[in-house]
Amino acid sequence: MSAPSVIRKLDETVVNRIAAGEVIQRPANALKEMIENSLDAKSSSIQVIVKQGGLKLLQIQDNGSGIRKEDMDIVCERFTTSKLTSFEDLTSIATYGFRGEALASISHVAHVTITTRTADSKCAYRGQYCDGKPKGPVKPYAGNVGTQITVEDLFYNISTRKKALKNPSEEHGRVAEVVGRYAIHNATVGFTLKKHGESVADVRTPANSTQIDNIRAIYGPTVARELLEIASDNQKLQFQLNGLISNANYSVKKCIFLLFINHRLVDSASLRKAIEVVYAAYLPKNMHPFLYLSLEIAPQNVDVNVHVCI
Repeated sequence: MSAPSVIRKLDETVVNRIAAGEVIQRPANALKEMIENSLDAKSSSIQVIVKQGGLKLLQIQDNGSGIRKEDMDIVCERFTTSKLTSFEDLTSIATYGFRGEALASISHVAHVTITTRTADSKCAYRGQYCDGKPKGPVKPYAGNVGTQITVEDLFYNISTRKKALKNPSEEHGRVAEVVGRYAIHNATVGFTLKKHGESVADVRTPANSTQIDNIRAIYGPTVARELLEIASDNQKLQFQLNGLISNANYSVKKCIFLLFINHRLVDSASLRKAIEVVYAAYLPKNMHPFLYLSLEIAPQNVDVNVHVCI
């Protein structure tokens, strides 16, 4: 009979790298987390630049509230957050982020540089991070109010993940999808997505736009002409629903379903299937609708502390 294996406690770096690989599965996941941070900072402009689908470079610039210099040393550590102080706060959380895992996870699988300035600061400050820690002291830097996060060489230390994501065009498409969906839901915020070194934007929506205008800009005028506005307010079940859905004159080969629950981008296969069953009676065979739904539920009825796939 063979001897039992010895149980060992993993090195902290290994633990963090494993956790990071679960939270950040591809460039689009990393960007989603950073966009939500920018929105939490009350940004009115969010600009994204990518290279090789975000694997070589993923940069986001916003004009939000910025990060205090005093917080720069711990900003990439796990479970450091300005969003909550106790577990009970989760029942009324109104921000996107709260765990303090996003930047930490990214810093364990990429090289991260943060340049940020608050409104009351005379200059910006820049820090470079690896494995959750600053590489050196945070230094004064020229910069506007807001935050710029530059992520380079994503998954440089996880060769199997990098090999699996070998199609930059596919990754860029996923990045563009995330930017487009958040641009539609947050129509008052201006969004721009460009490939590094190119002047023409793949996604561009102005600030203080409308959801229909942004749908037109991203998905084209054909679908924008055929949208029906829907709304429901149920006090008994404590939810509000607003959305734009295509009528029977419009259909596509693959269902386009933009679902936000309490402003978080989520996917629900069961809800998608239920809606498609209804549309099947009105659309040609094997054709599908366009749907944008924003569902607001009482915070105490939503468990935000789960992994949500995009």
